[in-house]
Formats: sequence, C-alpha cells, structure tokens
Amino acid sequence: MDTTAVTIPDLSGRTAVVTGANSGLGIETTRMLVAAGARVVMAVRDEGRGRAAADSVGGDTEVRRLDLADLSSVREFADRWEGDLHLLVNNAGIMAVAQGTTKDGFELHFGTNHLGHFALTNLLLEHITGRVVTVSSGLHRRAPGIDFDDVNLEQSYTPYRAYDQSKLANLLFTLELQRRLEEAGSPVLSTAAHPGYAATNLQSHGANPLLRGIALLGNRVFAQSAAHGALPIIFAATQDVPGAAYAGPKALGGTRGAPALSSRSEAAWDGRAAKRLWALSEEMTEVTFPLTPLERP
Repeated sequence: MDTTAVTIPDLSGRTAVVTGANSGLGIETTRMLVAAGARVVMAVRDEGRGRAAADSVGGDTEVRRLDLADLSSVREFADRWEGDLHLLVNNAGIMAVAQGTTKDGFELHFGTNHLGHFALTNLLLEHITGRVVTVSSGLHRRAPGIDFDDVNLEQSYTPYRAYDQSKLANLLFTLELQRRLEEAGSPVLSTAAHPGYAATNLQSHGANPLLRGIALLGNRVFAQSAAHGALPIIFAATQDVPGAAYAGPKALGGTRGAPALSSRSEAAWDGRAAKRLWALSEEMTEVTFPLTPLERP
C-alpha cells in the first residue's frame, strides 16, 4: 500500500487546524492536506519544534502554540481565531504515561486527549464549516465504559486504563457532537479515525520501561508507517462518510492497510453515556456547545 490509497479532493482555499502537528500522525496529516492545497495551522505545544516541522512540510502552513493540558492555552488559541475553519483535526495526545494531572487538575490522559479537544472544538465551532475529526484508538475497546464515579482515576490508576478510557471518551464525544450538530441544523460533520498500529513517537513515553521497549520493538518490526497511519484521518476528513463515522485500516484486524469505515465497541455507541460525558465535560471545562437547537414544528 502507498499513501495514494485515498483520493483527496482539491482543498485550495480551505483552512485546517491539526493539533500535535509537529510529529507522527500530525505531521503526516499536515503534509497530505498541504499537498492537496489546504492552508494548515499547526497547533503545537513546542513552537520551535513546530517551526522545524513546518519547514520540512513546506507549502502553506502556520505554527501556533496550543497546550491541550492547559485550558487557558486552549482559550487563548481559540480567542485568536478569525475567519472560517474548514477542518479541525483533534490529533494530539499522550499514551500510557505516569500518573499526573493537567494544569487544571485533571488526570493527564483524560484532560489532554479528551477535555482539551472538547474545549477547543466547542470554542472554535462557530468558525467551523466542514468537519471535526477526532483521533481515537483501537484500544478504546479495552475500556468497559467511562468511570463516572472516578473519572480522574484517583482510586484506580494504571497508565493503559487511563489511555483506554480517554480514547473511548474521544468516540463518545464524536457521537454526541454529531447528535448536537444535527439538532442545531448544522452541516458540519463530526467523524473519528484510528491509525491502526502505526510507528510514531507516541509509544516512546510510556511509564513502564518493559512495555515501552516492547512497543518500540513492535514499531520497528510490525507497525506500518506514520504516513500510512494518517490515511484513516484523511479518509474521515475528506471522503463521503456519514456523521459519527469511524475510519481505520481494514486489514489484519484493523491494524494496517488501506482505510475504510471501522467498527467500534458497544460502549462507544452508548448514547446515554455520551450525553453524560458531555455534561461532565462542560462542567469540568466550563465550555459549552455554542449552537442553538432548531425550533421544530
């Protein structure tokens, strides 16, 4: 398989934001969008690394600072936004790191992978004209549900439990965002994607040295490239798919291959849990859905 497995339409005149765009899936997603004519704002925590990444990509890019583990940074990024935004790619994330909290006191995975993107999306939503794509993981299947009684996992933390819960939260967010967009009569689509087993630096920061070593070995031996892992993101961002669609590789149990629509766990289809998660996320971030539901006869 090559990276032409998805035919990308002409994106000239369109603007995209890609979070975590300085490496891994983010830089490869940026590279493909720029090649199709899009202007891409690379939202990164480290502006120096972001500028180096932008130089390697070329094309129409701009680097802006965004720290998803700090809601003040999220608000600052959104407050600076002007004009239409065709595509928001919620890509940045952390995986299986040691227990810790964001600047606002949330468990690191839940706060960074879910709450940061939740706030960013809602704060930018009135500018968005096309799609919101949120990057999840096949490992969401290991989470039986959101632990609403201990969402910060203060009583039951393990690195992978935290990661798995945050990836399930990404899919429940996608589901409820699509429901709310439809209720408001918005043409914007909420979709999601996962990269399968892709070799990125995400696995290099795990808290367990043994598991980190196994993951890095797997990256070298079994994983597909980050460019191939980014294809489901591009698929979810540009192809004719329904709202709440979830894209991923279609070969070898969803770990590699050309992108297609993917299945998800039963827990990721739980509409009641999605609404409950949304309400909790609004409470935690103090950010709400900005669109008004249509009045129906």
